[in-house]
Amino acid sequence: MSVKECTHHKDKKRKLVRRLFAGILIFLFVVLLTVLLVWAILQPKKPRFILQDATIFNFNVSAPNIFSTSIQITIYSRNPNDKIGVYYDKMKTYANYHKQQITYYTQIPSVYQGHKDVNIWSPFVFSNNVPISPLNGPDLKEDQQNGGVWLDFKIDGRVKWRVGTITTGHYHLHVTCTAYVPFGNHPGDGGLFVGNNAVKYQLARSCDVSV
Repeated sequence: MSVKECTHHKDKKRKLVRRLFAGILIFLFVVLLTVLLVWAILQPKKPRFILQDATIFNFNVSAPNIFSTSIQITIYSRNPNDKIGVYYDKMKTYANYHKQQITYYTQIPSVYQGHKDVNIWSPFVFSNNVPISPLNGPDLKEDQQNGGVWLDFKIDGRVKWRVGTITTGHYHLHVTCTAYVPFGNHPGDGGLFVGNNAVKYQLARSCDVSV
């Protein structure tokens, strides 16, 4: 093969690579533009979360800063969108007191939530002899003696939006349900015994949702 023929062959190969690369870029641009247009037209709304109730099985501050608890909460979740589904993934819930995590993580199963659909979860948040901050220990003990405590029940996870056959990438989901939780051996503030000295309280608290 002559030098001229070899150079012509390389030029054809470079043109083919450039055209292929340009085609891929155009395809990706069209897909991205389509997703953005659909997103702008449909205007997806964040899921709605409500903390419906909490059942107190155990709540105890022992020693100066050692904490144990077992609380079952009921979380209501609703997708308010007419044409957009939501995938929930890698969700975990836990409780905070004065911005300190005081329970272990509890996993919530992954689920797909269709248009206007509702899901209800009833996970346990619990801890066993967990050390807490020396600043929070006395406050938590005092709240226990006073008969109730403000807690932040948290849910962290990931969501994906589904529009028709198109599914977006993952977005971080952060949910905070702040509620005053009574406790003690005798139910108060509308509490109801549900067995083994567990007391269930209806809360119906709307949660803050960030996506």
